[in-house]
Amino acid sequence: MDQSLHVFLKKEQDDLNQALIRYINTLDIPKRLKDSVLYSINAGGKRLRPLLMKLTCIGLGGKEERIYPAAVALEMIHTYSLIHDDLPAMDDDVYRRGQLTNHMKFDEATAILAGDGLLTNSFHAISTTDLYSAEEKIEIITKLSTASGLEGMVAGQLLDMEAENKQIPLEELEKIHHLKTGRLISFAVEIGGYLAGVSVEKMKILKRYGDYLGVIFQIQDDILDVEGDQAIIGKSVGSDIENDKSTYPHLLGVDGAKNYKDNYLKEAIKCLADVGLQGTDLENITQYLSDRNQ
Repeated sequence: MDQSLHVFLKKEQDDLNQALIRYINTLDIPKRLKDSVLYSINAGGKRLRPLLMKLTCIGLGGKEERIYPAAVALEMIHTYSLIHDDLPAMDDDVYRRGQLTNHMKFDEATAILAGDGLLTNSFHAISTTDLYSAEEKIEIITKLSTASGLEGMVAGQLLDMEAENKQIPLEELEKIHHLKTGRLISFAVEIGGYLAGVSVEKMKILKRYGDYLGVIFQIQDDILDVEGDQAIIGKSVGSDIENDKSTYPHLLGVDGAKNYKDNYLKEAIKCLADVGLQGTDLENITQYLSDRNQ
């Protein structure tokens, strides 16, 4: 990774981490539950989704401070989903981001409750802020609940579990990852544009960009499960093969998956140009996410 990009990402991640922890510290939480929540929050991560929201909003002329309640809520939902995905009933993972998963560090019941709490309080973070009007709160909560709920991420997780140990066509694979990964990414850039006050037409283009980026992110994730370095990724590689999961490399071959990803990358960059975000930090991050090694 380019050193200047590394420094930029580190600063942005630190800002978003501080906003998350500030919010958690305003709540009166039993110690064990708070420890469990902060354990997963402090595990790190790219803070991709809130970063995309921030860069979209700023790039389109919005104010930085406006994104934080929605960005915190979004990352809380993402963190809850990782805690629950790692549970024995789901992916049954032992490590996440180079450390024990939440249920291995604490226990299954505590991990479930930590995830439940993060999900529920994400909407509290939006509804109680003074930075949004009542209309804005309704719009953001409506879009976030749709993206993360029964028609979005949750549906994608179920379809992903049902697809294990069977061969599915490429169209079905894309549907799974559009729901499981893409919907929250699309939400991030849509709300970034919404908070910047862009037109409905630009919002549609941003949503399309988010859809493309979700596919790019997942394809690279699948490629890293084949070619990645466990020491860099922070989790075991080869698990997709062990679990006989349908992935882009499995369906298209590694080279075919890379070519497929590159086509989506071109479309994503075109969307950015169409809304006036070409040559911005958001374009640099898009390229980085396509090439990342973790």
